[in-house]
Amino acid sequence: MGRLEERLRQKRILVSDGAWGTMLQAQGLEPGSCPELWNLEHPERVRAVAAGYAAAGADMVLTNTFGGSAAVLRRYGQADRVAGLNAAGARLSLEGASSSIVAASIGPSGEYLKPLGDYDEQSLRELFAEQIRAVTSAGVRVICIETMVSVEEAACAVAAARAVEAETGEALEVMATMTFGPTPQGFRTVMGVDPARAVDVLGAAGADVLGANCGNGIAGMVPLIGEFRSLTDKPLLVHANAGLPEIVGGETVYRETPELMARRVPDLVAAGASIVGGCCGTTPEHIAAMRREVDGILGL
Repeated sequence: MGRLEERLRQKRILVSDGAWGTMLQAQGLEPGSCPELWNLEHPERVRAVAAGYAAAGADMVLTNTFGGSAAVLRRYGQADRVAGLNAAGARLSLEGASSSIVAASIGPSGEYLKPLGDYDEQSLRELFAEQIRAVTSAGVRVICIETMVSVEEAACAVAAARAVEAETGEALEVMATMTFGPTPQGFRTVMGVDPARAVDVLGAAGADVLGANCGNGIAGMVPLIGEFRSLTDKPLLVHANAGLPEIVGGETVYRETPELMARRVPDLVAAGASIVGGCCGTTPEHIAAMRREVDGILGL
C-alpha cells in the first residue's frame, strides 16, 4: 500500500495545497520567466512555498516542476537541465513539507501528437519519463499529472510513470487531473474530452486517482466531481481556482476568498471528492480554511 492510499484510508478526506505560480510571483518571480529555474537560483523561496502549505495543514504538497519537461524548458533555453531542475524541485518540497505527502507536479508539454504535432506516443512518453525519473531519483513517490486537456497526452504521462516504476522497482502512486469547462454539451476540455472519456482512458492507462484542476471556481467543480463519481469509484482529486481570473488595472485578480471557498468544501465532499485543494489564485490562507472545514466534516 502506498503512502497516499494509506493516508486516504486513515483520514478518508485529504487536503491538498494551493497555487504555486501565483505564490512564486508574489515572491518576485517575473511573469514569463521560468519557474523551475528558481529551484536552483532561489531554493529558499521555493522551499518556503512548500512549508507554507504544510503549515496551513495540507496533507499533500506539490512540487515546483509543473513545466519541467524538456519541451517546456526548451522555450527558456533550459532543455538540457531536466534532471537537475526537477530533482531540485522535488527535494525542496520534501524538505519544506516533510510531514506531508509530496507529489511531483507534471504539467502539459505544450506539444501535440501526430498528425497535429511532431510527437508520436512513444516519444511523448519518453519526454515525460525523463522528468519523472528525475523527481523519483530525489525520493518522490507520488506523481500528479495535471492541467491536461488532451486525454492522449495525459495517458502518455501516466504510462510514462508506470514505465519508470517498472524500470526502478519503486512503487509509484499516479494521479491524473484534466481541466474542464462548462459547454452546452456538458463539461469538456478545450480538446473536447468529457469526464467519461477521461475516466475510461486514464483508468486504463493506470491512474490511481482521477479528477479535475483549474478552469473552474469551487462551485463549478461540484457538479463536475459529481459526474466523475457517477463514473468511477477511484479517489477523486479537486484543485479549484479561487474563482475565474479577472484583469483589473493590468493585473490578474481572483476574487474567491478563503471563507467563500471553504463554505463549498462540504458540497465537494458530498459530490464525491477525496482530496480537495486549490489551483490558481489560492494561498495558504485558502488551504487553512479548507483544512478547518474538512476537520469539521471528519469530526476532528
